[in-house]
Amino acid sequence: MSESSAAVAGAVAERFEELYGSAPDGVWAAPGRVNLIGEHTDYNDGFVMPFALPHTAVAAVSRRDDGVLRLHSADIDGPVVELTAADLVPESDKRWTAYPAGVVWALREAGHAVTGADVHLASTVPAGAGLSSSAALEVVVALALNDLYDLGLRGWQLARLSQRAENVYVGAPVGIMDQTASACCEAGHALFLDTRDLSQRQIPFDLAAEGMRLLVVDTQVKHSHSEGEYGKRREGCEKGAALLGVDALRDVPYEDLDAALERLGDEEEVRRLVRHVVTEDHRVEQVVSFLESGDTRAIGPLLIEGHASLRDDFRVSCPELDLVVDTAVTAGALGARMTGGGFGGSAIVLVEEADVPAVTKAVEEAFAAAGHKNPRVFEAVPSPGARRLR
Repeated sequence: MSESSAAVAGAVAERFEELYGSAPDGVWAAPGRVNLIGEHTDYNDGFVMPFALPHTAVAAVSRRDDGVLRLHSADIDGPVVELTAADLVPESDKRWTAYPAGVVWALREAGHAVTGADVHLASTVPAGAGLSSSAALEVVVALALNDLYDLGLRGWQLARLSQRAENVYVGAPVGIMDQTASACCEAGHALFLDTRDLSQRQIPFDLAAEGMRLLVVDTQVKHSHSEGEYGKRREGCEKGAALLGVDALRDVPYEDLDAALERLGDEEEVRRLVRHVVTEDHRVEQVVSFLESGDTRAIGPLLIEGHASLRDDFRVSCPELDLVVDTAVTAGALGARMTGGGFGGSAIVLVEEADVPAVTKAVEEAFAAAGHKNPRVFEAVPSPGARRLR
């Protein structure tokens, strides 16, 4: 464990003891993620390629055997929230507590005898930035309970349960990518994930060794998957699959895309959604091929293509995200695109190391000139997935 991780674990454990009167049984961490390529493909049984960020949700947790669940967050003003594990009901809680409580509900519904816990959480994953702050909360609680109750679940199983918590208990129709990234990513790698069977390949992704950097630009425009637009896109994709007679859009071959679009006739909105998903799956496969062959700079144009598809076909971008991408590319970036569900959040920018200051300055000046809030820019370094700290 790094010195900084040890310090964070110690601080969270200390606050836990202040709240609950005894030391925690352990401290765990789960990261947020950046998705390099593969957006809105996960709920279409397609391919994605995320990697974990150094930003994490950290949880100090102790097991309870009396059915009581007590939750507290260092990031939300308010007292300890006390719930009863047996009384948890989907979509009954609209607070932040729905995410950790939903994990307890999902574990119990799956037959695991989780009888309560004391939990204190602290997170450095920016909320609402499209970097999976909610998945990090879910996965860190799932991992802690897995350890404390000796459930023996593997990372992909914890991801599935965390996704179910968000889908059913919280009521947000997200795919499996975010939770799997948080649970399963490895330092120095991007995760090539087939969301149909959850097969994984860790692809080396060390930009610093090749003289490049990947910047995250948080536009500070907040988004919410559960407000309906995300669900509409998902419903449209399911309609497209049904009209084409396939189980999911993943089953439409890239080579047959034009014929498939013709079969959709005047269903213009569905045609756009289908075109994005099929071409995005193809882009993921191309990125994997370039990275494995050592031609990392060649992924830049694919990032730009992916953004155009998300902007024009899937229509989940926003002016601030478009401004980041256009400005960064004009300033010399190798590639850029929005990342995450969209409607705000963050963009990623692939850039030569020497060009980081100029590209960053150009983006910040463009935001100032447009009257937007100053963006938050930081380097994304592929980091470890969920783990026990102490």
